[in-house]
Order: sequence, then structure tokens, then C-alpha cells
Amino acid sequence: MPAQSKIDMLDKISASLDSSKGMFVIDYRGLSVKEAQELRRGLRAASAEMKVYKNNLVKIALEKAGKPAIDDMLVGTTACVFYDGDPVEAAKIVKETSKKLNKVEFLGGITGDSVVSAADAMAIADLPSREELLAKLVGTLSNPLSGTVRALNGINQGLVTALEAVVDQKNAA
Repeated sequence: MPAQSKIDMLDKISASLDSSKGMFVIDYRGLSVKEAQELRRGLRAASAEMKVYKNNLVKIALEKAGKPAIDDMLVGTTACVFYDGDPVEAAKIVKETSKKLNKVEFLGGITGDSVVSAADAMAIADLPSREELLAKLVGTLSNPLSGTVRALNGINQGLVTALEAVVDQKNAA
């Protein structure tokens, strides 16, 4: 019979899996406490959290949740980054910390119900955020509209200029 502490920990992992859209597995070996706190703060701002659990318990929780097995990633010193919002934001925070400290690296993860490799996680970090994509979409949609407005306004502006020229000619005569 497993110890109650392990059952409680398994429940916490299951709750994290259920409440998140996905997770990244990272190797955080060599991070000082201060650096880990800084990483956690950055992740919290991106609606994500970093948790360190026993690898075997994470494997069991993934199996119970019906998620794909990532046993090859859950080896050694690992942490799970659970994200509730945009996976790009969480991945960017991990990537920036990795570049800054040279101590953190992606091992892979799960987005939705599919497994992502370390290279895929890095590619996710390179994507523009949801807000950036929405801004680009709005800009793309507004360009033809603003061109139409300028063209229609040009006709009116030309008429006003012609009328002003006629008034100036009549006043000069």
C-alpha cells in the first residue's frame, strides 16, 4: 500500500494536469534558489507554474489522466511547467531563462493530447504570442478598409479643391 504522502502528491499532480492546457518538461539542474524563484515569478506572470515532482508519480498521473506517455523525458532532474494560457508565453519565459543562465533546457512536453519534443518546444517559444498574431490580423484586415476610405476621401478632396479654385478665380476677376 502506497504511503499517504505519495497519494496526496499524486492528487496534486492530477489536479495540475486537469487544470492546465499542457505542460513542458525542463531540466533545471544547476539553478540556484534565487534563479528558480525568478523563473517561477516569470512563469506566474505568463499564467504558468513550475512544479518539481517525483518522475514516477508524474508518469502515474499522466497514465491516470489518459495523457500520452513521456517516460523518456522524465529522467533525472526534471521540473514540470504547467500552463493555463498561451503555451508560447510559458515557452518564451523558459527559453529566455535558458539563454540568460545556460542552466535550463527543454526536454519536451505535452500540448493538448500530443507529445512535443525539445525541438518542438523551442519552436513554440519562437512563435509570436497570441496578442501579436491578433494585432497582425487586425492590421491585415484594416489595410483594405483604410485604402478604400482614402480613395473615397480623395474624390471628395478633389471636388473641394476644384470648387476652391473656381471661387478663387471668380474672386480674382
